Amino acid sequence: MSDIGDIRMQVMWNRLISVVEEQALTLLRTAFSTSVRESGDLSAGVFDPSGRMLAQAVTGTPGHVNTMAEAVLHFMSEIPRGEMFAGDTYVTNDPWKGTGHLHDITMVSPSFLDGELVAFFACTAHVVDVGGRGFGADGKSVYEEGIQIPIMKFAEKGKVNMDLVRLLRANVREPNQVVGDFYSLAACNEVGHRRLVDMMTEIGLSSLDDLGEFIFSRTRDAMKARIAAMPKGSWSNELTTDGYDKPVRLAATVSVRDDHVEVDFTGSDPMSRHGINCPIIYSKAYACYALKCVVAPDIPNNAASLAFFTVTSPVNILNAVRPAPVALRHIFGHMVPDLVLGALAKALPGKILAEGAGALWNIHISVKPVSGGAGRTAEVLMFNSGGMGARPGLDGLSATAFPSGVHTMPIEATEHTGPIVIWRKELRPGSGGDGEFRGGLGQVIEIAPMDGHEFDFSAMFDRVNHAPRGRSRRSASTTARRCAPRAGSTFRPDGGSSSNCRAAAAMAIRPGAAPRRGPRTVREATSRRTTDELHFLAPVGGQAVGLHGGVHGRQGAARQGYRRHRPRPRRAGLPDAAAYHRGRLSGRQIGTDPLHGLSRHARGARGCGLEVPA
Repeated sequence: MSDIGDIRMQVMWNRLISVVEEQALTLLRTAFSTSVRESGDLSAGVFDPSGRMLAQAVTGTPGHVNTMAEAVLHFMSEIPRGEMFAGDTYVTNDPWKGTGHLHDITMVSPSFLDGELVAFFACTAHVVDVGGRGFGADGKSVYEEGIQIPIMKFAEKGKVNMDLVRLLRANVREPNQVVGDFYSLAACNEVGHRRLVDMMTEIGLSSLDDLGEFIFSRTRDAMKARIAAMPKGSWSNELTTDGYDKPVRLAATVSVRDDHVEVDFTGSDPMSRHGINCPIIYSKAYACYALKCVVAPDIPNNAASLAFFTVTSPVNILNAVRPAPVALRHIFGHMVPDLVLGALAKALPGKILAEGAGALWNIHISVKPVSGGAGRTAEVLMFNSGGMGARPGLDGLSATAFPSGVHTMPIEATEHTGPIVIWRKELRPGSGGDGEFRGGLGQVIEIAPMDGHEFDFSAMFDRVNHAPRGRSRRSASTTARRCAPRAGSTFRPDGGSSSNCRAAAAMAIRPGAAPRRGPRTVREATSRRTTDELHFLAPVGGQAVGLHGGVHGRQGAARQGYRRHRPRPRRAGLPDAAAYHRGRLSGRQIGTDPLHGLSRHARGARGCGLEVPA
């Protein structure tokens, strides 16, 4: 191809990326769930008629993008070409053919030009509810975790399947939000289709074959060169996490060959009877993401780049098979990058970031009026992040969602969703560990229902008993913490992936921090805390309101450093937080024993607390 031809193809490639970016922004702007419209928990992409991903939107998460790349092939095998029509949209939430759990909806739409199939558009998003036991680890099989939608048509020739819509409304707690998100997903693909047709008509293309070959050939050449420059061999790593009722061991061996990279999860613990198992499609997605961050972070993500990574595993907690419960598959799925990067750190010493908080600290809150009272009911989902691990030569980013890349939900948007009040959201000083380069800071968040309301909540977390490890001398950061579900006490549970409680007054969460790099003596604890405290604005008149920094990006970054206090009841002689808890969390105690493991139930009238890691 001539230089002019190459330039023309590159321009069309960039144009194609703009098409899928507009596709994703349509979903962001029309979604009903805050997890989508505020946090970007989604993916969008365009595929050739063979089901190979040509381009993905920058907006989105690696777990959604890389599972979507495989999911389209499942749709094509289930729906014959002769049953595909213009105006169709297909849907599923099958954990093994979609994105790993029932809360994620995947939609695929064929794109026709002059009667010929020229592409597929696909998108995914996390919806607020799918019925069943709710978002938690309590289910003993996938059948208890919510409604299952096999690969089927959401719309045929532009006509929506109203039987499916009625079925959804009858099985979820927030029917308007869920059904609204289904329509947003369909609109997302429709916008992608329209922009692609406009592009092809304007340029005079009848197919994407030549453009696809250009994209894949350039990507293959670049990937071959990067892998050839990598050291060859095999390296192993193990990671111990909190688990549900006992710690869980994750293991991986990374092998760099002449023309590809292999990851094998042999040695990981068996499947759990609780909903923390991870289907291989999701484990593979985050393993590939970790590899790509190291091998080729600047090469576009598409079918050709992903083809250089092979992920295998026997049946275990990272390769769970049906009908295993998988609702909280993200807990260990988000640990996979640390697991893989730990192995690569042995091949590339001094070039890999340290372990971080890993899994998101998700809280699902079910708010309702107190017994006999009037008010509003709502399902509220929050994404909270701890700190990233220290980087080579730099501190880790604070309160940043790595590896998921979702944005932190703004307080105002969360409060608008349901009758709750977020009294405090701030970075957690001193939580990044000691060392020349510390890990990113965790955060403290304090939440209460509005007057006349109470809530049940499911908190999903890890790194409570097993802190992230540093790369130098394997020094760890602080672990997560959570408050006891009674006034004025704090405890550390024996596990940490999920906890369900009933509460009427408040809770505080503290995601743990990430670990440091380098010798401890280079940057002592006193110096570290002083530096951390410079990130905060001083209180003014008893109320601190401030905004520090702005690490805010689409992929692998989140808003950080937001600190917000609201006036709360105070008692003389007590710290502010303690005064609030002791002054407000009156009523009967919610149990005398710590909440052990991922999901223990506690019931009571007035209070619940929770602290999370960075």
